[in-house]
Amino acid sequence: MKRTLISRTRNLIDSSVNLRGWVNSIRSHGKITFIDLRDRTGIIQIVTTQKIADLKVESVISVTGKIQNRQASNFNPNMSTGKIEMFTSDIKVLAPAQDLPFDIHQPELNASLPIMLDHRAASLRHPKIKQIFQLQATITQAFRQFMLDRHFTEFHAPTLVATATEGGSQVFSVDYFDRRAFLAQSPQFYKQIMVSVFEKVFTVSHAYRAEPSVTTRHLTEYVGLDVEFGFINSWRDIYLLADKLVKHIFAVIAAKHTDTLKAYNVTIPKTADKTPVVKLSTAQDLVFKFSGHDIRGQPDMDPEAERQICQWSAKEHGSDLVFITHFPTKKRPWYTYPNPKNPAETLSFDLIGGGVEWITGGQRITDYQALKASIKKTGADPKDFDIPYLQAFRYGMPPEGGFCIGLERITQNILNLDNVRQATLFPRDMERIDVRLSTLNPPKPLKKTKK
Repeated sequence: MKRTLISRTRNLIDSSVNLRGWVNSIRSHGKITFIDLRDRTGIIQIVTTQKIADLKVESVISVTGKIQNRQASNFNPNMSTGKIEMFTSDIKVLAPAQDLPFDIHQPELNASLPIMLDHRAASLRHPKIKQIFQLQATITQAFRQFMLDRHFTEFHAPTLVATATEGGSQVFSVDYFDRRAFLAQSPQFYKQIMVSVFEKVFTVSHAYRAEPSVTTRHLTEYVGLDVEFGFINSWRDIYLLADKLVKHIFAVIAAKHTDTLKAYNVTIPKTADKTPVVKLSTAQDLVFKFSGHDIRGQPDMDPEAERQICQWSAKEHGSDLVFITHFPTKKRPWYTYPNPKNPAETLSFDLIGGGVEWITGGQRITDYQALKASIKKTGADPKDFDIPYLQAFRYGMPPEGGFCIGLERITQNILNLDNVRQATLFPRDMERIDVRLSTLNPPKPLKKTKK
């Protein structure tokens, strides 16, 4: 018999169907056993007199039987199928489950984050944890649809690259046959190249940062929602698009994930018609006046300043979001466009939400000679970036810019999670690549590579 999804059973009263899924719970009452069966669409109660030795929760079973109405006194208002149940004596175990490391059927998972990550295949099945990644999938879908609706073309960027995108030491080098390659810090070069092909592009890509950082907001591998587009009239076009995108994502989540927001006791971040836009130097002055925290003259905002500027924005503008602009040229990557009125600062921005940086973006240098000169100022050789990056600028590049949203960070902050790893399916950081690195044998030395 063809499988039926649980969500369809409410319309199949008195019909015989086949259901397949996981055992969510088992309750034995003498000769009768009640099994809550779960598939991707919901949960239904199975009533049976069949005895199955050693059946455990999370076992995968196939059940064939008749859907019937429950007695009104037995309705379960907490289940979408709470007014029906299946009667059966035909249960087949497709895959037995072993004992779980923790109870994933309680409202809250009683385990520390390291233990949850040590048993990731089990912890991801917990309903509240699963909700995180259902919401995260919606963020990605909303992002993709927003860009497609505005005639952007999606492309797929490589993650093995020949040079470090932003220079510096915060890159992972890998043996590549008898050469050295790197894991991409971002798809930056490739999305700029693709602007010269399609004008407006986006990509969902993995990026890698060898940052020696163990914090609640940093990962060594993350997912970026990247956007780049040409023929801008002003660098303001870039952050205005980013602002519309984030508000669109909020609206989609509010419509589709009310249960998740309720489960995490959060609301969608507050926004204003016009998200505040504040120069870095002004933001630092505001933070000092607002809280006494003094980072005036520094090239960036520190975590405390980011929290304080968001509190200021919420109080003064009713917005949990705020754009910080005009970061120093020495702080931004060499492809960032300098402010013609003050070349010491750039036409760039960060979007801070909930006290954390969500988006980084800005206008790019598109003049071929100016781009080569900017590379030389870092001490690098433009020849190292010629193929294929600089080629695109030799053959004509319109005024352009773009930005990137950190998928895990925006998920973390919408749900007010304590740690970005909670918003990451399989976190990679200094201490873990699926398993805790401290539990592994010392690594074997890598073969020497030719430079």
